[in-house]
Amino acid sequence: MAGISMQDIKRRVKSVTSIEHITNAMKLVSAAKLRRAKVTFERTGEYFHFVTESIQDIFNGSADIPMKYIEGNREIKTTCYVVITSNKGLCGSFNSNVIKQAEAEIKADPEAPEIVAVGSRGRDYFARRGYDICSEYMLPPEDISFVETHDVSEPIIRQYEEGKIDEVVMIYTSFVSTLEQRVKIVRLLPFEIKRDLDAMPLEKQVEYEPSIEDVFNYLVPKYVEIMIYSAIVESATCEHAARRMAMENATDNANNMIADLTLFYNRARQAAITSEITEIVSGADALK
Repeated sequence: MAGISMQDIKRRVKSVTSIEHITNAMKLVSAAKLRRAKVTFERTGEYFHFVTESIQDIFNGSADIPMKYIEGNREIKTTCYVVITSNKGLCGSFNSNVIKQAEAEIKADPEAPEIVAVGSRGRDYFARRGYDICSEYMLPPEDISFVETHDVSEPIIRQYEEGKIDEVVMIYTSFVSTLEQRVKIVRLLPFEIKRDLDAMPLEKQVEYEPSIEDVFNYLVPKYVEIMIYSAIVESATCEHAARRMAMENATDNANNMIADLTLFYNRARQAAITSEITEIVSGADALK
C-alpha cells in the first residue's frame, strides 16, 4: 500500500466496514430463512414417504401393474430435464454446481432434450446458450406452494403420457447438512422400482377400488408433484444454507481486511508522528 495516504486508508476502512455490515445482516437473514425452510422440508419428507410407500405397496401387492410408467415400457429418445436453481445470487457455488451438472447431462444426451427451468439462474444460463426451454417457473422457491407445483408437474406428465417425452430427470441440490449440500440427479419417470411379490405378507394384501390401474394413475401424478415440490423445498433450504455460509465467509474476510487496514493505518500514523518529531528536534537543534 505504498503511496496511499492516511485519508485513503480511512476511506477504505469505512467502505469495508459498510460491506461488513451488509454481509453480516444478510447472514442473519439467511440463517432465519434456513430455520423456517428446514421445518417445511422435514414436514414435506413425511408426506413424500407416505406416497412412495403407497406406490411400493402396489408393486409388492400385485403383478397387474400398468406398464406405461414402468422402466422398459418404451425406448428412451427425448428426455425432459427439470433443473432447479435459485432466483438470486450471493450464495457461493450453489447455482453453478447445479448448472454444471445439468449441462454435462444434457451434452451427453444423444437427442435434443427439453428443459424445465425452475429458477431464473438456470433459465438465463441455458437460454443464453440456445437450449430449448419448454417451460419456466420464476417464483421464489420458498413461496411455491404444493398447489402451485401442479403447474410445473402437470405439463410434464401430460407430455409423458402423450409420448412427446420418454424420460423425466430432475437435477437439484440435496441437503446433507448446514455446511454441506450436494447436487442430486433423480429420474422421476419411468419408475425403477423393483417388484418383490414376497415382501408383503398375505394378511396385508389390499384390494384397490375401482382398480389398481386407476389408483396407480392417481398416485403417479401425485408422486411427481411431491417429488418436484420436495426438491424445490430442499433446494431452497440448500440455497439459504449456502448463502448463510457465503455471507459468513464474506463477513470474516471483511473483518480481516479491516484489521489489516487498521494496522497499516496505525503504522502510517506512527511513522508520520515520528517524522514530525524528528523535524521538530532537527529544527530545535538548528536554532542552537
